Amino acid sequence: MLASYADGSVIAERFGSGPVDIIALHGWGRNASDFQSVLEGYSAAAVQLPGFGVVDPPPTAWRPADYARWLLPALDEENPPILLGHSFGGRIAVRLAAAYPSRVRALVLTGVPMTKLHPAKGPDPRYAFIRFLRSVGLVPESQLEQARRRFGSADYRHAEGVMREILVHTVGEDYLDDASGLDMPVELVWGEFDKPAPLDVAKKTLEVLPKGRLSVVPNSEHLLDETLVAGLRAAIDRRLNNEEM
Repeated sequence: MLASYADGSVIAERFGSGPVDIIALHGWGRNASDFQSVLEGYSAAAVQLPGFGVVDPPPTAWRPADYARWLLPALDEENPPILLGHSFGGRIAVRLAAAYPSRVRALVLTGVPMTKLHPAKGPDPRYAFIRFLRSVGLVPESQLEQARRRFGSADYRHAEGVMREILVHTVGEDYLDDASGLDMPVELVWGEFDKPAPLDVAKKTLEVLPKGRLSVVPNSEHLLDETLVAGLRAAIDRRLNNEEM
C-alpha cells in the first residue's frame, strides 16, 4: 500500500499499521519493492527515493546529505525509527543519523560503500584522450558521450542528467567520520561476496563504530537475496528488542 509523508513530499510503500518502526532506503537504480520480503510483518515504510522508479529526480544534484534533509520531516520525533539502508540508501541513512541523532533509533546497513579501501583508479586512457580532444574542440560532444557510455560503469551509463551528476558526486564520498560519531546501535549485515561494497569495507567500518555489530551472510552478494533478507530481519528484531551490542 502506498502512503505519503511530510505533506506528500515523501512517497513510500507502507507495511503494517500504527507508528512506523522501520524506514527502509533502497539502493542506486533500485526501488522500494526491494524490501517486500524484509519488511513483511513489521510496521514499516519503504521509501521511494527521488530520481528512481516513478519519482521525479531532485531539482538539483543532491548529495546523500540533501536526501537526508529531504527525508527528515517524514521521521516521527516521538517514535524515532530504525533506518534500514541498502547501498546508496545506506549512505543517506548514515548522513541522516550523524546530523540528527535524536531522530534515529538505530541503523541496519547492508552493502553500503562507506569508504574506499584503495585509491580510486584514474579514467581509462582512451576516455581521457577523447575528453582532451573535446576540450580543445576537435571532437563533438556526441563522441564524448559515446566514450562516457563505453568506459563508464553500468550505473553511470544508465544515469542521465541530474542523476548522473548525483552519482559522480556520491561515489567519492567517505562516511567513516560520520560513522565514528554515531551513538546509536549500528547493525552491519553483509554479503560474504559483495563486490560493490566488499566485506573488508564493513570490517573497516566496524572498527570505528562506537556501538556496532557485523553479521556476515555466507554466499550472499550485494542484492537482497533470501539469505541476506533473513540476516536483515534478524538484525531488525535485535534492534526492536533493544538487545545489547
